[in-house]
Amino acid sequence: MRNLYSIVVRLVRRILIVAPISGKPKQFVDGRKRIWDDLKTIPSDREVIWMHCASLGEYEQGLPVLKALKTKNPQAFYLVSFFSPSGYLVKKTHQVADLTTYLPWDIRTDVRRFVKKVQPTKVFFVKYEFWPNLLIELQKQRIPTYLIAGLFQPQQLFFKPWGGWYRKLLKGYAHLFVQNEASQNLLLRIGIKQVSVSGDTRFDRDNLSNEKLPFMAKFVMNRQCIIAGSVWPEDLSVLKESIANTPAQWCWLIVPHEVDEKAVKTLLDELPAQSQRYSTIDHRALAQATVLVLDTVGLLSSCYQYAQIAYVGGGMGTKGLHNILEPAATGIPIVIGKNYASFPEAVQLVNTGGVISISNASEAKEKILSLIHDRKQRQETGKINLHFIRASQGATTKIMDTLL
Repeated sequence: MRNLYSIVVRLVRRILIVAPISGKPKQFVDGRKRIWDDLKTIPSDREVIWMHCASLGEYEQGLPVLKALKTKNPQAFYLVSFFSPSGYLVKKTHQVADLTTYLPWDIRTDVRRFVKKVQPTKVFFVKYEFWPNLLIELQKQRIPTYLIAGLFQPQQLFFKPWGGWYRKLLKGYAHLFVQNEASQNLLLRIGIKQVSVSGDTRFDRDNLSNEKLPFMAKFVMNRQCIIAGSVWPEDLSVLKESIANTPAQWCWLIVPHEVDEKAVKTLLDELPAQSQRYSTIDHRALAQATVLVLDTVGLLSSCYQYAQIAYVGGGMGTKGLHNILEPAATGIPIVIGKNYASFPEAVQLVNTGGVISISNASEAKEKILSLIHDRKQRQETGKINLHFIRASQGATTKIMDTLL
């Protein structure tokens, strides 16, 4: 199984290296060329603690633990690695760790070289990250490896009859901190005993909406604002009618998940003609824009503090629902698409009434306009979300108590 896996990874790498690529795939390949120069900056006289995140969302999940580790052990050198350019390229992800770089290809020679260069004393993976060759090398070197905010589903390979090789790798973790009892029970059934329920570390973030954004203050002014965050084309298709029927005293901030030039132009073609984009607008004219497209990354979480309603994308298609905790933490109502069953926080908040799920454009228009015209409904719905956030905090403390 390992040989077959390694052959597939090598094949994918070769295809990406020789193929004419651009955008994220090119950033993905080019970024990995810098890894070995990056690692030269690691001092030889300091303990190295390494956290790996797939992308920006997982980084936000690991950040509370990273900060707690630094508080407890400020003398250590902290390394953060990313799989995806969408995490690595956001400037704020370089502000806490001593070094931020890419994860190497999961090929035996590369991971062996990486681990030898880094020589970590502890390694933390966040949520879903599972790289067999890297895990095998870490286990071979007897380096304690942990999973933070793990979330497991019955359909994953670990729980299939043919998943024995993957189950064996799970046993090599020093400890798995999972988000819920369902994940813990799945692991216990396959003999993984070094597991505990810590909860979701995203609830412990202390900077969800603190950063002030002058452009948002100018854009919103005395109006009410709806933010549609991390939207895909499937999301926009159900929002267009709502946008067209929004009262004049309201405005929309649209934040696409993909911010490359082609994706943004396609998005603008679907919006009202007077819609503006952040990268080209005259900031003196922000207050006159009824729809603003935020065509940059890293600002969305701080934008929610200026909103009265949020739509969180990903749930109308198959890409996966994006982070609803950021708007929930600001105490506003949230609307999402129909595909959210794999996201425990969304399921719970839909059931309690803080999040409203829609299936089509007609439902979106009905629910959003209802929230627009009913201030009391907005306040009551938002309070449910804020209470949920406050009641769910504490995962980082549980993890640190076990580690220490």
